[in-house]
Amino acid sequence: MLFFTGRSVLARAFVEISKNVATKGGPRVNYCKAATALRPKKPKSTRKEAQYFSDAKRVRAVGGKGGDGCVSFLQLWCNERAGPDGGDGGNGGHVVFQASNDVRNFNHVGSVLRAEEGERGNAKDCHGKNAKHAVIKLPIGTIIRNAQGLIVGDLGHADLMFVAARGGAGGKGNRFFTTDKETSPKVCEYGPTGEDISYTIELRSMADIGLIGYPNAGKSTLLNALTRAKPKVAPYAFTTLRPHLGTVQYDDLVQITIADLPGLVPDAHLNKGLGIQFLKHAERCTLLLFVLDASAPEPWTHYEQLMHELRQFGGSLASRPQLVVANKIDMEDSAANFEELQRRLQNPVLGISAKMGQNLGQLLSSIRLGFDRHKARERSTR
Repeated sequence: MLFFTGRSVLARAFVEISKNVATKGGPRVNYCKAATALRPKKPKSTRKEAQYFSDAKRVRAVGGKGGDGCVSFLQLWCNERAGPDGGDGGNGGHVVFQASNDVRNFNHVGSVLRAEEGERGNAKDCHGKNAKHAVIKLPIGTIIRNAQGLIVGDLGHADLMFVAARGGAGGKGNRFFTTDKETSPKVCEYGPTGEDISYTIELRSMADIGLIGYPNAGKSTLLNALTRAKPKVAPYAFTTLRPHLGTVQYDDLVQITIADLPGLVPDAHLNKGLGIQFLKHAERCTLLLFVLDASAPEPWTHYEQLMHELRQFGGSLASRPQLVVANKIDMEDSAANFEELQRRLQNPVLGISAKMGQNLGQLLSSIRLGFDRHKARERSTR
């Protein structure tokens, strides 16, 4: 776990890494200069409604219906019985999922995705036009599950495609059914309907940093202070019901995304409160930033309860890299709780005040340091 507090500890950690000493089994990384977070130049949006982040969605893909065949008989000025000339119908369009760098979430994806229908056939052997495929762009790293919860698609690379629902084939006209014995058929085929399949699309990775904490711990205020995001901030619990994302830019052109997740309550692994939905949001974050309310009585119990919920959820969620901060240190009784919190956790904890902007620069440096360590560890394991 990664814990940081104060300038002295940060300075010692930076000097230790700057010596370019490779850890056991790890890579040799040379940090010549600490990256500095840049202040956003653009003002925040004036929109009243904040944009939430959709990292999972249930969709229904419906392929286009095939065009109907045509029953027609050709009549010429010199031959009124020139024979059948009914054309075939066009094929219906497919619903295709495509991985793209142009989108980041599923906000643009509707709940029902329909492809166009093929055109019907016409006389004089005119075939109907094939419908265009409905190509839905999804973020890279999208996992596609069927109705039974099994993974049927993984869009791990750009431009990778997955056919979600196939369109119906075009129906045959009466010209197709002409034989030596049946020279004037009066039958045709109707175009079949396309496939109708339900899927659940999920993001493998939602953000680099996920804010974990109890309701009303100051997570939305912290995201509002660090980024240009505009999550709802209010003095009551459960103001955040859906994730909100913000981006921190550094002077070395590195961008780190931070997600404000809904508050976690005891027995969340038993689906209490937002429950499993919250834990799935946290599972899609690379690093976890625990935000503890230093003004609350016994804030160290909050950290223990949060870790208990992560362990009960299973997987590698509880073993992911972590940062711990104590928020609201500007309030009364926070100083004593902050000292006791450091002693109880037996690890350094960074005290901040998201509302007053205290120690936010040190927090951004700690976030970047933990992010760089995680990336270096990933490169060494490849």
